[in-house]
Amino acid sequence: MIEVPPPRLLDQLREQIRLRHYSLRTEQAYVHWVKRFILFHGKRHPRDMGQREMELFLSHLASDRRVTASTQNQAMSALLFLYRKVLNVEPAWLTQVVRARRPAKLPVVLTPTEVARVLAHLKGSHHLCAALMYGAGLRLLETLRLRLKDIDFAYRQLSVRGGKGNKDRFVPLPHALSPALREQCRTAMALHQADVAAGFGEVWLPNALARKYPNAGRSRQWQYLFPARSRSLDLRDGRERRHHLNESSVQRAVRNAVREARIEKAASCHSLRHSFATHLLETGADIRTIQELLGHSDVRTTQIYTHVMNRGGLGALSPLDRLAMHVRSQEYAEPED
Repeated sequence: MIEVPPPRLLDQLREQIRLRHYSLRTEQAYVHWVKRFILFHGKRHPRDMGQREMELFLSHLASDRRVTASTQNQAMSALLFLYRKVLNVEPAWLTQVVRARRPAKLPVVLTPTEVARVLAHLKGSHHLCAALMYGAGLRLLETLRLRLKDIDFAYRQLSVRGGKGNKDRFVPLPHALSPALREQCRTAMALHQADVAAGFGEVWLPNALARKYPNAGRSRQWQYLFPARSRSLDLRDGRERRHHLNESSVQRAVRNAVREARIEKAASCHSLRHSFATHLLETGADIRTIQELLGHSDVRTTQIYTHVMNRGGLGALSPLDRLAMHVRSQEYAEPED
C-alpha cells in the first residue's frame, strides 16, 4: 500500500483559509507572511519555534524593514492563524505577543471644489469609478466588484455585497450618474457577448454559488460592471475568465488626476470616500445614517469625520483672529475729528 504524504504546510494553510471563506487577498497575504517567517528563521518548521522567534521576526519588520504598524499586525495575524488553525496549538505565549499600536491619523478630505477638479481630469471608467466612490461612499474594491445585478435604477440604490467584514449594505445611486451607469452596463454586456461567442463568458462566483447554480457564471446579471480589458487565468482554479478592472489602474489614474489638478493634499481613492462622509456631515446628515452608508460596525469609526469638517480646528476661533476682530471693532468705534 502506497502511503500518501501529508499535505505541505502552506497547502494546509490555504485549505484552512478557504474553509473559512476568507478572501483571495487574505489568503495571499497570510501565505506571504508565513513564508517570510519560515525563511527568516532558516527554514525551521513553525512547530519548533515559539514566542522568541515570532517577536524577533516582528521586530525585524518594524526596525529593519520599517513597515507600518498595520502591516506588522497583518503579519502577526497570519502567524496566529497558522498556529491556531493549522498547527492546532494554543500555547500560553500566543496571548502574550503584543500587537503594534496604530497611530491615530485624520483622513485626507477634499473640498467639493477639489473633488470637481479631480473628476474633471478623469475619463471613461476611471471617472465613473471615482464618481461612485465620492457619490456613494464606496471603497475602491467595493466599486470594482459591483455586478450588473447590484444596480437598481428603479429604487436608485446600489447593493454592496461582501464588503469589508463580509457585510452587505445598500447605498444611494447618485441620480447624476444614471446615464453613465446605463452606458457602462451596455459596454459590459457587449464585452460579455463577445466572450460568449469566443467560447468563454463565465465569471467567478463567490463561495459555492458556482456549484449550486452551474449556469449563473455565464448569466448577464453576474457580470462585473467594470470588466477588465482582457481575460486572465484565475488563481483559484486556473480557468480563463474576465475579472474586474485592476484596482492599480484606478489608483494610478486618481493620483495623476490629483497632481494635474494641482492639489497639494496626499489624496487617494479612499479620500473620495472620506470626502463623501465629511460633506454629508457638513450638510446636516445624521452620523448614524452615515455609519450605515459607510458600513462601519462602530459609530466611533464614523465620528472621526467630525474632526475634519469645514470648521477649522474643531470649530475653535484662533485667539489671533479674535484679537484682529477686536482691533477692527475699536477702529470703527473711534470718534471722528
